[in-house]
Amino acid sequence: MDLGQNLRGVDIGPSALRYAGLMQRLQQLGHQVEDIGNVAMPIPKVSDPPLHGTMFAKAIRAVCQLLYEAVQQAVADGCVPLVMGGDHSIAIGVIGGTTHEEPAGVLWIDAHSDFNTPDTSPSGNIHGMPLAVLTGRGLQELVDVGRPGAKIAPEDVVLIALRQIDPFEQLRLIETGLSIFTMREIDEQGIAAVTRMALRQLGRHQRIHVSFDVDSIDPMFAPGVGTPVSGGLSIREAHLLMELIAEDGRICSVDVVEINPLLDNKNVTAVLAAELLASLLGKTIV
Repeated sequence: MDLGQNLRGVDIGPSALRYAGLMQRLQQLGHQVEDIGNVAMPIPKVSDPPLHGTMFAKAIRAVCQLLYEAVQQAVADGCVPLVMGGDHSIAIGVIGGTTHEEPAGVLWIDAHSDFNTPDTSPSGNIHGMPLAVLTGRGLQELVDVGRPGAKIAPEDVVLIALRQIDPFEQLRLIETGLSIFTMREIDEQGIAAVTRMALRQLGRHQRIHVSFDVDSIDPMFAPGVGTPVSGGLSIREAHLLMELIAEDGRICSVDVVEINPLLDNKNVTAVLAAELLASLLGKTIV
């Protein structure tokens, strides 16, 4: 799905990940992998009226409802759903579905906090709003996807690798007390210390969802994203982050988002994402 933002291309991110051999990498780790294909995408009319200044909200809601149901079923079947985006608005359905029966902590790995609402967003793009929606803020039509109300509380979330936040979004983050580790904290303390602190902060949860926006990686290594911000994670930092989360042993679901093959260079971003997901799901050097 690419309806949550302005640039075309992230809708073929799943194809790029498949081409990068994601399934084969996970099978080599001993995982039983089933690719259930793409979620059906409605074709919205450009003439559809926006909801509170946001375009395609109805279509996004429909897709997130399907994702909610698919992820809910996968978790009920004892699987670990790995959802390939698409823009980050898919997290509304994914995290809603994974928390349907039991709560979960969320590691939000992203250059952006995605905590805007229609009242604070400079662009009106919904891919900058999913975390706010999941905590019960913003468009009620999206907040109520799957089941009414917030799906997670602010204390259930830790954000990692932030480096670009809109001004009003920053005020909301401070007001709600969300736990944030920017690239400054990572530079000062190191990715290992930050990751362990983040996992400790989610210590009351038995299950953790990982929401991985590939623009958390420095665009020098991951150019195929629509909102690149310099100064992101290095390849080694990203691998260590994933390896430490894997060692923690609480992963219950994953989404990977914002890969745009139209902006990429020979699919290097999707290949890196596939390698990082393999680290997240158990690959080690030795």
